Amino acid sequence: MFGEKTTRHATGVALFLGASLALVTMYTAYFGPFEPFRHRSLALLAAVAIVVLTKPLVSIVNPASKLTVASCWLADAIVFGAVALGVNALLNAMEGIENGLYIYSEGEIWIAFFAMLGLLELGRRVFGWPLFFLGIFAIAYTIFGRHLPGFLRHSGFSLESFVEIAWFGAQGVFGMPTAIMINLILIFIVFGVVLEGTGAGDSLIRISMASTGRLRGGPAHAAILASGMFGTMSGSVTANVVGTGVVTIPMIRSRGFSPPFAGAVEAAASSGGQIMPPVMGAGVFLMAELTGTPYLTLCLAALIPALMYYASLFVSVSLEAKRLDIQPVAPADRVVLNRNDLLDSLMFLLPVAAIIFNLVVGRSPAMAGFWATVLALLMGIAVNKDIRKNPVQLLKTLGKAGIAGSNILVAVGVLGIFLAAINLSGVGLKFALLVQEFSNGGLLVGLVLMMLGCIVLGMGMPTLPAYLIIILVMGPAMKQLGQEPVAVHLFVFYYGVLSAITPPVALAAFAAAPITGASPFMTAWLAMRMAVIGFVVPYMFIFEPEILLIFGFEPLSLVMVLVRLLLVMLLAAQAFIGVDATHLSWPDRALRLALAVTLLVFDSWIGASVALAALGLMAFDRMRAPKQEA
Repeated sequence: MFGEKTTRHATGVALFLGASLALVTMYTAYFGPFEPFRHRSLALLAAVAIVVLTKPLVSIVNPASKLTVASCWLADAIVFGAVALGVNALLNAMEGIENGLYIYSEGEIWIAFFAMLGLLELGRRVFGWPLFFLGIFAIAYTIFGRHLPGFLRHSGFSLESFVEIAWFGAQGVFGMPTAIMINLILIFIVFGVVLEGTGAGDSLIRISMASTGRLRGGPAHAAILASGMFGTMSGSVTANVVGTGVVTIPMIRSRGFSPPFAGAVEAAASSGGQIMPPVMGAGVFLMAELTGTPYLTLCLAALIPALMYYASLFVSVSLEAKRLDIQPVAPADRVVLNRNDLLDSLMFLLPVAAIIFNLVVGRSPAMAGFWATVLALLMGIAVNKDIRKNPVQLLKTLGKAGIAGSNILVAVGVLGIFLAAINLSGVGLKFALLVQEFSNGGLLVGLVLMMLGCIVLGMGMPTLPAYLIIILVMGPAMKQLGQEPVAVHLFVFYYGVLSAITPPVALAAFAAAPITGASPFMTAWLAMRMAVIGFVVPYMFIFEPEILLIFGFEPLSLVMVLVRLLLVMLLAAQAFIGVDATHLSWPDRALRLALAVTLLVFDSWIGASVALAALGLMAFDRMRAPKQEA
C-alpha cells in the first residue's frame, strides 16, 4: 500500500513537471531558447526527474516489504542526485569551459562519470537494455579500445579525457543532438500528444472505418489508414502502436484475422507513419537541419515512396482477407459519418494545415510546431465537450506530452555519450573504410552493408535517436557512396524506421504483441512480410532517383519505375501470402518471387519482358479462377 500510494503521488508530480516542460517548450518555440548550455542541462535534468518519477524502481522490482520499497526509492534518489550533481558541476564550470581555461578536478570527473551512469540506467528503464548496452559499449570501447585487434584498435583514451568530452564538451551529452531535440523536435512531440489527448486520434479511426468499410479488410484497412495519418504526427512508433492499437487490433481480430497478423498490421502501419509527409514523426525537420534541404523539398521527395509503402500494406491485407475468405462489413454495420465526425476531423486537419502554411511562408519549424500545438489545444476546447466540462484534461495532456518528450530526451542524452566515443575513437571513419574495403568500389555491396548497419544501430531505439545515431556513425561512409545527400539520408532513415519491425528487437512488434496475445517474433515476421516494399524502395532512391521527384527526370521514366515497383509489390505479396485470384501452390509462389527479384535487378528489355510475363501470369490465374471455384 505504501509503495502504491507513493507511486501515485510520484505520477502526479511527474505530470506537473511534464506540463511545465511542455509549456516551456512552447515558450522557447515562440521566443527562442535560453542560454544554450544552461537551457540544455536544465531541460535534461527535468527530463531525468520525470523519468525517475514515471519509471521508478518499485514499478520494476515490485517489492513486498516497506523496507524494500524504501530502498528502491533511495536508489532512485541516488540516480537523480548523481545526474543533478553532474549538471551542477557543468553549470559551475561553464564560464571556464567557454573561455577554454578550465581545469577539471578529480572529484568533478567522477561526479560527471556517475551522472552518465545514472543517465544510462534511466535510458534502460525507458527503452530497455539495447540503449543501456550501447552506452556501456561506448565507454568501454573508448577506454579499452587500445587492446582490441585489427581495425577496431585505436590509440586509447583515459577516463578523464572521455568524461571531459562526453559530459563537459560540446560534442557529448549536451551537444548537437540534445540541442536539436530541445530547439526543434520537442515541440512536435508535444504537438503529437496534444492531438491524441484532444480526441483527434478517435476521430481519425472513425473516418478511417467509414472510408474502408466496403473493403474486404475492413478494420485492418482502417488501422492502416488511421495509423498512417496519426503516425506521421507522432515521434514514437510504440506510442502510436499502443494508442491506436488498443482500438484497432481487437476489431481486426473480430473480423477473422489471426492475432499475429492483427498485431503486424498495426506495427507496420505505425512504423510507416514515420516516413509519411507532412511531418514524418518530426524526422523531416531533423533531416532538413542536417542536409540543408528545404522542408517542402523533402516532403515532395518522401511522398511517392511513402504512398508505395502504404499501398503494399493495403494489398497484403486484401490478399490475406481473400485467403481467409473474409467478406466486406455488411452495409448495416458500417460506420456512417455524421456532422460531428466531420467537425471532429478539423482537430487533425487544421493543425496540419497550420504547419504547412507556416513553413510555406518562411517561418521556422519550431514556430510552425508552436502554432500547430496552440491550434490543436483551441480545437480541442472548441470541439471536444469532455474537455470543456473538465479543462484539467488539457493540463494532464500537456503533462503526458512532457513525459513523452522526457523519454526521448533521456535517450538523446545517452546518444551523446555514444557521440563522444565516436568523435574520440574515429569509429565512423573506420566503418567507412570497412565499407569501402568490402564493397571494393561496388555501390550495391556498399548499400547492403549500410542497410545492415542502419538496422542494427536502430534496433531498440525510437526513430529520431535511431536516425541521429545512424547519421553519426554512417556519416563518413555515406560520403564515400558519392550519391545525392537527400537520397542517402532517406535511405538510412528508412532502415532506421524499419528496425522497429525487424527481429530480434522489433519494438513495434513487441508493443503490439501484448494487445494481441501473440508471439512478438511471429508478429515481427508478418510485419516485415507486409512491409517488404519498404525494404526495397530505398535502393530505388539511389539507382532510380526519379522516384524522389526532386532531381531531373523524364515523366515516362518515372512511370516505368512506378510500374516496376507496383508489379514487384503485387508479386511479392502474392508469393508471401499464397493467393492471387486463386490460392497458389508453392511452385507458383516461388515463380512470383523470382519474377519480383528479376524485376528489381533488371530495368532494360529484360525487365520489360519479365513485366509482361508477370502480367500474363496474373491474367492466366484469373482465367482459371472460375474453374477452381466451381
